[in-house]
Formats: sequence, C-alpha cells, structure tokens
Amino acid sequence: MISEEHSRTLAGPSQQELLEHDEAVPQFHTLSVIIPVYNERGTVMRLLQQVARQPLSLHKELIIVDDCSRDGTREFLQQSDLPKLLADNGNNSVKLVLHQKNMGKGAGVRSGLEQATGELVLIQDADLEYDPGDYPALIAPILEGRADAVFGNRFHFGPHRVPRFWRYAVNRIFSLLCNMLTGLSVHDVTACYKVFRRQLLADMHLHSDRFSVETEMTVKLAKLGARLYEVPIAYLGRTYAEGKKISWRDGLMAVYDLVRYRFRD
Repeated sequence: MISEEHSRTLAGPSQQELLEHDEAVPQFHTLSVIIPVYNERGTVMRLLQQVARQPLSLHKELIIVDDCSRDGTREFLQQSDLPKLLADNGNNSVKLVLHQKNMGKGAGVRSGLEQATGELVLIQDADLEYDPGDYPALIAPILEGRADAVFGNRFHFGPHRVPRFWRYAVNRIFSLLCNMLTGLSVHDVTACYKVFRRQLLADMHLHSDRFSVETEMTVKLAKLGARLYEVPIAYLGRTYAEGKKISWRDGLMAVYDLVRYRFRD
C-alpha cells in the first residue's frame, strides 16, 4: 500500500509548494550596468551599443562614468544624445556621471553605485575586451536564486583566445594567493565581469580607487559569506599599444590590498 506522503512525492511538488518556491526566489526588474570610462574614444560608443542591444528579461540601466578623459571621450559623451541613441525601444535608461579629476576604476565603480537603482549591478569595462553577449549567463545564477554574486572566468576549457604566458601565470598566481587568504576557490579574481545584488555591493563599503577594487570586492565577498558563482566568459585582451592601462604597479598594489582588506577593512 502506498502512503499519502509517498503518493505526493511520486506526483511531484504540489501547487502550494511551487508557489512557496516562487515566493522564495527574489524578483528582479532592473540590471544596473556600471561602465567606468577613461580615454576610450575609439571604443566607447561601440561598447555602449553592444550593451544596449543585448536582449535581457530585465530593464537595463546604463551608468556611464567618465573618469576625466583627455582624449575627447568626455566631450563626445556630453555631446551625444545617449538616452535616445541607447534607448532600444524603452528597454534601457542612461545616466552619465563626470568626474572632475582622474580617480581610477574603483572610484568610477563607487560613483556608479551611488546612481544605481537596479536590484542587480554588473561592472563593464569600456574597451571591448569583454562581450556583453555573456550577460544572460552572468545574471542567471542570481535570477534563479542560487547566488548572491557571479564572477566571469576567462581561464576555462571552452573555446577562448590563448593568453600570453606570463600574463596568464601572474593572474593564476594572484588568484591562488587570494584563495589561500580568503578560503575561496575563484579561478579568475581580476576578471572585469562581476555581478552583484546591489545591496550586497553597497554593504562592502568599497574604498579602492584603482584596479585593486577587484581584489577588495573578492575579499569582502568572502568576509560577508556571500554565495559566489563563476561562469565562463569570452575575452579578447588588448596589448598596451592598443590602449591597455593596467600596469605592474597595479599588480603590486593588488597584492598589498589583498593582505590589507583580508585583515582590516
């Protein structure tokens, strides 16, 4: 004889259980995309158009933060009718933030976060190294209630551009060091693509002005005990001749900040 409880198991979840599950998964309506920009006149509009055209189930709020560019990027952004050019039939809204002096990527992220109203926040560089086509995979774990933050991983086993050996080695060594100090197992700490619940990102109280913001966010995620996912992403790295800005000094600062934020706020 089959018990009533076993019969329910065979029949699958009840309507009430399904409703309770739906209520347990947070509802998201807007993705705020923070785009720090510095001297990217040749790529910024192509990148913004790619972001704007990326189809998502969420409304996209593009927050462009110009970090006092000196190559005409700032003037170009000011003179362009960005809300009209990037509206995508009402699927997007646009905000432009202008720094009065060059402050760094981390400062740009903080300025963008101050303007963000979306339940989710994604950080996007303006240099075309990263593909907005990865957005659906990046936000999926959070939309499904499985994660509080998602990192992109450039070093995966799928098809990808082969990186320079020493650049790859330095990234892997730094990620290993970060994992040892945080107890995480992140494959690519320094990847640009990171998505967070907005409140989680606000709770980090970020301080880093430059590229070390990537390190600070990772360490503070571990301290907060957030659920972290990784997904493979496409990556088309630039050379310094093509405009890449991060330097060995930023690498040293990242190591310093890793230790500093691990043991202090």
